[in-house]
Amino acid sequence: MGISFNSFFKEELSVNDMQTAMEQGEITSKELTMYYLHRIAKYDQGGQRINSMLEINPEAIFIAEALDEERLTKGARGPLHGIPIVLKDNIETKDFMHTSAGVIALENYLAKQDAFLVKKLREAGAVILGKANMTELANAMSSTMWAGYSSRGGQTLNPYGDPELYVGGSSSGSAVAVASNFAVLSIGTETDASILSPAITNSVVGIKPTVGLISRQGIIPFTYSQDTAGPMARTVTDAAILLGVLTGVDEDDVATYKSERRLYKDYTNFLDATGLNGARIGVYNNASKAFYDSEEYDETLFNNAIQVLREQGADIREGIEIPSFHRDWKWGVPQYELKHSLNNFLVNLPSHMPVHSISELIQFDKRSKGKSLKYGQDKLELRDKLSNTLRDPDYLNAKLEDLYFSQEQGIDYTLKKYELDAIIFPSYIGSTISAKAGYPSIAVPAGYMKTGRPFGITFAGTAFSEDVLIKLAYSFEQATKLRKAPKLY
Repeated sequence: MGISFNSFFKEELSVNDMQTAMEQGEITSKELTMYYLHRIAKYDQGGQRINSMLEINPEAIFIAEALDEERLTKGARGPLHGIPIVLKDNIETKDFMHTSAGVIALENYLAKQDAFLVKKLREAGAVILGKANMTELANAMSSTMWAGYSSRGGQTLNPYGDPELYVGGSSSGSAVAVASNFAVLSIGTETDASILSPAITNSVVGIKPTVGLISRQGIIPFTYSQDTAGPMARTVTDAAILLGVLTGVDEDDVATYKSERRLYKDYTNFLDATGLNGARIGVYNNASKAFYDSEEYDETLFNNAIQVLREQGADIREGIEIPSFHRDWKWGVPQYELKHSLNNFLVNLPSHMPVHSISELIQFDKRSKGKSLKYGQDKLELRDKLSNTLRDPDYLNAKLEDLYFSQEQGIDYTLKKYELDAIIFPSYIGSTISAKAGYPSIAVPAGYMKTGRPFGITFAGTAFSEDVLIKLAYSFEQATKLRKAPKLY
């Protein structure tokens, strides 16, 4: 006989649905946690074997019970009280879970402290349910590695189709866990497209915030300049609720200092169904021919999205130019910074860990070839050959050019020239220029292609314009309500 659950657990539920039900005594956080663990057992590791989860928090039910007791005696802390949430496997937690970035050599690494954002989640009363699979080392391993694959976790699958359907990376598991209803919220991280890509391909909402809005402390680093965590959810409302909990100045992350006057603790104030009315939005439709010919683009769905913006009263500017969009970007920043930042992380690992440098990691992988090198490690080997100093002229010039061409000759130039509130991109083609600028984007579901593959759009803006982007994305979402749950078996 199977486990029976409260009849409340029928549909995909929102954070507000859950809070209301818990306040009214209809469900408890313990029941909610057990429900998601049941779904993970049934669909993620059984049935379809979606494989989005790497680890489950063995204390999740105890934490939920404690939060239920606190609700009864003291009341709820806020909108995340008792809400289960999944973290990408490169975010450190001081508990019984490991933090490995999908790497076999780190499968026994136990962090000494919570990442800053994890402290914020615990303070808000969230239940850390588990760690999600990801593209190994945030896609810094191999040029042939499939998105969503890690040596430690295997291949994450897209719940919307056959195993060949692109899952997006590197926050693949974070997106899929939310899309498949294994949790209502998750945290991904992005260097370039790693939140936006899996959000689009798994029909969820992903917010890639301004670098510095959320502390980078306690996240296995890949760059200094571009890394940021961000919320993933099934609705803009839930993503906005989560974003407000994650923001804050962290004395251990200098990138957050500039955010003090520009962050909000509550982004739900910007959830305006009429937010598109009068908004000036530039449509970017000058991507490469290769993109328009690819499986990632659907002209009808993109045109439908633009039409919705018009119908909702937006002032649409087509044919906008972003001067630097097609420039031959140098890749010195992610290459040099990955070597420097990852080596700094590895050298500080406890002495009993098997690797303390990228060179040692490469050798470890060669020794455990049966487990670790399904796709090789050419990217890692390439980075290991770089100098480990950040004074290299190639790196310095790339860093300066990235900022100048992505900001002054990129996003900011275009916003100013056409007097725009935001730019809209099909799929996630604006990810690179926004990532190099350190600027925010939000990905929203925009329908499904004939193949069943999800399609989405991305709103992008200048630094700390999350409030504007959330308003536009919410208005679009409410006007369309295009997201459909995947059919799991």
